[in-house]
Amino acid sequence: MTSRLRAGKPDRPGRDRLTTIGLFILPALALYAVFVLFPVVQAMRFSLFKWNGLQPLTDFVGLANYQKALADPIFQGAVSHNIFVIVLSLAIQIPFALGLALLLSREFRGRTLLRLTFFAPYVIAEVITGVVWTLMLQPNGLADGLLTGIGLGALYQPWLADPDTVMLAMFVIISWKYFGFHMILLLAGLQQIPRELEEAAAIDGASRNQAIRYITLPLLGPTLRVSIFLSIIGALQLFDLIWVTTGGGPINASNTMATYMFEWGFKRHQLGYGTAVAVILFVVALVVGLAYQRWVLRRDIDGALTSGGF
Repeated sequence: MTSRLRAGKPDRPGRDRLTTIGLFILPALALYAVFVLFPVVQAMRFSLFKWNGLQPLTDFVGLANYQKALADPIFQGAVSHNIFVIVLSLAIQIPFALGLALLLSREFRGRTLLRLTFFAPYVIAEVITGVVWTLMLQPNGLADGLLTGIGLGALYQPWLADPDTVMLAMFVIISWKYFGFHMILLLAGLQQIPRELEEAAAIDGASRNQAIRYITLPLLGPTLRVSIFLSIIGALQLFDLIWVTTGGGPINASNTMATYMFEWGFKRHQLGYGTAVAVILFVVALVVGLAYQRWVLRRDIDGALTSGGF
């Protein structure tokens, strides 16, 4: 009898521990199911109907909404615009933020003020940013006045109204808005790198550029990879700045997947079709996120779990 009790004692603390963990996790799982899983399932259901959002779900069309979206040249153009922003963000925005982070990680007078100045655009609301830049870039606006004032008025053109230049102009606005966020993120990563490593490299005869290339950048890799991931996901979901600034125009030249979805779902009242576009956007972002985590972030995640002792 005693041996049975002793044999059963280790099981009860284990069961109690699992019960406690389950009670703590249950509210979070319930909220996740109600506010994430249920809306996703409902969206997939709505996307199979031709529906205006008011009438009952009776006109079942199956995958016709998806076929229509994937075959639409305007939607294909919207996808290309998202890819355009991703490519330029990785080629220009992230390197620019990294260069500023390396510069502002050094001790010099006015460093704090420069950090605040570069980060300030990120805390401005997207709607305000879009309105201000629209006013600046319109004819007789600030950009026109500055170019005219220095004798270069002939170079001015309505960048936001020209299909050939609107996406470049939008990328400038997007970079101005978000590069400060990536700069601060990379600065935080740089502060975790011991200065003694660079000092030891300098003693061994390494130049500043060599120390950055062979010591700083490899150690900054986990933070840089997270910054790239956030940039990619943000570019895929790009909506508010585009919608406020150009509304996806002119002639769909600045449409993204999100603005295309909003246009069809809420302005044209074809919520079934708009929901299908939303599901496509969700699947694309999910696949990109899982693939990036699987092949890029896996080493960082495994290292964090190992070092954390979980």
